[in-house]
Amino acid sequence: MIYFNCDYTEGAHPKIMEKLLSTNLEQTPGYGEDGYCSRAKELILQACDAPGAQVYFLVGGTQVNFTIIRSALRAHQGVISPVTGHINVHETGAVEATGHKILEVPCGVEGKLSAGQVEEIAAAHFAGSMPPIHMVQPKMVYISQPTENGAIYSKAELEALHAACQKWGLYLFADGARMGYGLSSREADFTLKDMARLCDAFTIGGTKCGALFGEAAVLTNPELQRDFGYAIKQNGGMLAKGRLLGLQFLTLFEDGLYTRICEEANRLAYEIADACKENGFTEYAPSPTNQQFFIFPDDILKKLEEKYHFSFWEKVDECRTAVRICTSWATTEENARALMEDIRAVGVKG
Repeated sequence: MIYFNCDYTEGAHPKIMEKLLSTNLEQTPGYGEDGYCSRAKELILQACDAPGAQVYFLVGGTQVNFTIIRSALRAHQGVISPVTGHINVHETGAVEATGHKILEVPCGVEGKLSAGQVEEIAAAHFAGSMPPIHMVQPKMVYISQPTENGAIYSKAELEALHAACQKWGLYLFADGARMGYGLSSREADFTLKDMARLCDAFTIGGTKCGALFGEAAVLTNPELQRDFGYAIKQNGGMLAKGRLLGLQFLTLFEDGLYTRICEEANRLAYEIADACKENGFTEYAPSPTNQQFFIFPDDILKKLEEKYHFSFWEKVDECRTAVRICTSWATTEENARALMEDIRAVGVKG
C-alpha cells in the first residue's frame, strides 16, 4: 500500500537523523538551554527579521496550540476560528478543556476566515445592543497557514486580518503546522517576515515538514511572551532533552532545507493534481500546497484504493467521494509517477 493520506509518518529527513545521531552522548544543559537550541532560535529570528520576538520549542501541534491560547486568554475570553479550523475539529476539545470557548465562524471550501467576519463578530460584542458582559469576549483570532483545505492567506488578506485585530484589540494567532508548504507554494506572496510583522503569535511546524517531531512557537507580542515558559512547563510541554528539538530546527533552517524539501513536495502535488484534471476528475477545493482534494466516482476510487491510501474528506453524493491526496517531503518521484499513471488508466476523460 502506498500512502498519500498524510505528510509526517515517514519519520525524519536523513540530515536530521544524521545530526541527532552525530550528537548522541554529548553532554549539554537540559530543557532547551543548550547551544543547539540557542542557535536554532537565532536562525528563526533572522528568517523572521524579528529580533524582539521570542521562540519556544514544543513537541506537538495540539500542545503548542492550546498552550498559546490558554496562556494568552483570561477566563472569560474566547478565540475566533473558522469552523474547519484545526483547534475546532481535530484537537479533541483541547482548547475547550482549558476553559476557553472557540467562537466558530462559517467559512468557504478553502477554510479561510475573512477580516470582515472578524469585524462583524467584534462589533456585535463590543458595539452591539446587548451588554457584552453576558457573552464570551472575543480576544484572539485563530487561522491556519495553510488552511486545513490547503489554501493560503495572501499578504493582503493577512494585512486585513491584522488591521481588524488591531482595531478591536484582538490577538492574531496563525497555526503554521504546514507553514513550509505554504511558504514554498507557487502562489505564496508572504514570507516569515510578513508573518512576524502581522501576527502576535504563529508556529512553524517541524513534525509535518521534515522533523521527527517538534513545533516552534514564535511570539512577537511582548504581552504573550511574559511568563510563557511557565505555561509550557505547566502544560507538560517542556522537554527535558530539549536539544532534540533545537537540533532538528537548526538542521532545517541552517541552509534552507526547510523550504527546499517542502517545495519538492508541492511540485509533486501539482503534477498529481494536473493528472487528475487532465483525466476528467473534479477538484473539490483549490489548493496551491501539498494537499490536493479531488472527487472520484466510488467505483474508480475503490480501484485506486487497492494500491493507494487517501484521506476520506467528504461524501459528495450517492456515488462520488472527495478525498485528500497528500504529498510530503518524503514522497518519492517513483510513487508519485505510479499514482499519476494509474489515474490516467482509470480516467473518465471524454
